[in-house]
Amino acid sequence: MELSAELRIRDVLVRPATVLAPMAGVTDTVFRRFIRGLGGCGLLMTEFTSSHGISAALRHPRSNKTLRYLYFEPEERPITAQLFGADPQVMADAARVVQDLGFDIVDLNFGCPVKKVCKSNGGSGLLRDLPLVERILRAVRAAVRMPFTIKFRCGWSEREIVDVEMARLAEDCGVEAVALHARTREQGFGGQADWSRIAAVKAAVRLPVIGNGDIVTPQDAARMVRETGCDAIMIGRAASSNPWIFRQIEQYLAGGRYDEPSELDRYEMIRRYYRMLLDRDGSVDSEIAGKMKQFATYFTHGVRNGARLRAEIYHAHAPEEICATVDRFFEPALAGAA
Repeated sequence: MELSAELRIRDVLVRPATVLAPMAGVTDTVFRRFIRGLGGCGLLMTEFTSSHGISAALRHPRSNKTLRYLYFEPEERPITAQLFGADPQVMADAARVVQDLGFDIVDLNFGCPVKKVCKSNGGSGLLRDLPLVERILRAVRAAVRMPFTIKFRCGWSEREIVDVEMARLAEDCGVEAVALHARTREQGFGGQADWSRIAAVKAAVRLPVIGNGDIVTPQDAARMVRETGCDAIMIGRAASSNPWIFRQIEQYLAGGRYDEPSELDRYEMIRRYYRMLLDRDGSVDSEIAGKMKQFATYFTHGVRNGARLRAEIYHAHAPEEICATVDRFFEPALAGAA
């Protein structure tokens, strides 16, 4: 069994059948456009966004930054906005905002393991209250006409596995695709994802199932599809440290091999992302420098002497200084390539 060439979520064509997972502090418009530009990713997703934050933003638009999470450019289509929260009416109202903003799909988060989110019964905290999940799903489905999906984990713990029940409930409530991160909330991002749970969900429902968890290489993507029968694959953390992974998956499935980035490729990748940050309207130097340092943590994995480059970037202050640091570090590689 091979990864499908495309996935359809009602009238939304996802081609290829690969999805960038929503990641707080990572999948903003700059990173999404950066990933789209490298090729191979069929569907982009926003950072997960608070439904209560959207409600507050509508009341006080000048003092609330939540709607910034929902900004996107036309080149990002198809794109999904992901929401989290625990109040059915507030979630429904937020979904209407997403629809009015022109997103292709709205997705609800039932997977975030962060303590402060779960404490307010959001994210994977909702996996302990399926009656409330049902009220949320029915409220959102009644509120919007657009395609509607969800992302969730296997359960709160190994003793409380609810993934098949969640998928069947979603199907019954009119959800049009589900993504399963094959870990429990208790695992967080540790341990090993249990792909057999994705296979169990796929066998239980007729709607498309997207598999997520522990895809680090193109071989992993092919093996997940082979072992689970999932309709698409979703990648999160691996895409932040290896943004070429979607293109590599495409190459591997087409010919059994894929390109490994050279030092020059890595330099050009870092500088391209940094240029996109600098070109973004409305950002101040301190915010840009902060993002540059954050992504240096991801992008320098695989770079020879990457720890030294990270240290030099962390000690820099202004964006221009960080860019000069990167240029200086890669000078020997650039000279060799020339």
